[in-house]
Amino acid sequence: MTALAETFREHLDVGLAFFYPEVCQLCRTEPAIPGDGYVCAHCRSQVRFIQPPFCERCGLPYPGDINTPFECANCREMELHFSSARSAVVAHDVVRETVHRYKYQRALWFEPFLAGLFLREARPALREHDWDVIVPVPLHSVKQREREFNQAERLATHLSDATGIPLNANLLRRVRPTATQTLLTRPQRAANMRGAFAVRPGVGLDGERVVLVDDVFTTGATTSACAGALQAAGAGEVCVWTMARGL
Repeated sequence: MTALAETFREHLDVGLAFFYPEVCQLCRTEPAIPGDGYVCAHCRSQVRFIQPPFCERCGLPYPGDINTPFECANCREMELHFSSARSAVVAHDVVRETVHRYKYQRALWFEPFLAGLFLREARPALREHDWDVIVPVPLHSVKQREREFNQAERLATHLSDATGIPLNANLLRRVRPTATQTLLTRPQRAANMRGAFAVRPGVGLDGERVVLVDDVFTTGATTSACAGALQAAGAGEVCVWTMARGL
């Protein structure tokens, strides 16, 4: 971090401390500081990191003792365009609340907390292989204007800085608005995302290995549609990394 950036960060922390006392913004009782994303140690202890065993394709965690690679029934029934999907944590309780407030209420002070969870798992895993570019899942321009930021792009920026893998936030675009996925069934989600993404005109890929980044993975419909668009433009392998995994 440059001296200018460090100075800016210090001033930002002072400003946040003025409006938000150094107390956890979830439980409102335990102490927490801006560098922790205003999430206290007690609330952090409730986060469940995803560890094996999990589906080799979509990363869905499974209880019990499974010692051999396996693919879950959902993946065997779906046409997925990514080679693998991995998530750092389960989208439950503390994580689910912080993601919701971060995305829909502009609670940007949670970003250090969410990015820290993401980097803890994604950074060492990605360093084991050679990847050419990080691409965030894009928002449609209408939703981008409403929200004023793209949470996937912000997480992807943290990941690029931590791994040294170049970020290209302009490669992929959402060419049509889509209904929210929250209340849709698995088949409806896939249909909703069909044809929603495309690589920008005039941009070609030549076998690049792409890390696709989003905030939450649920059925894989969104990331699979993105991966399909990237492969149609000439990308080689596409893997998916998300901060959280819906169960």
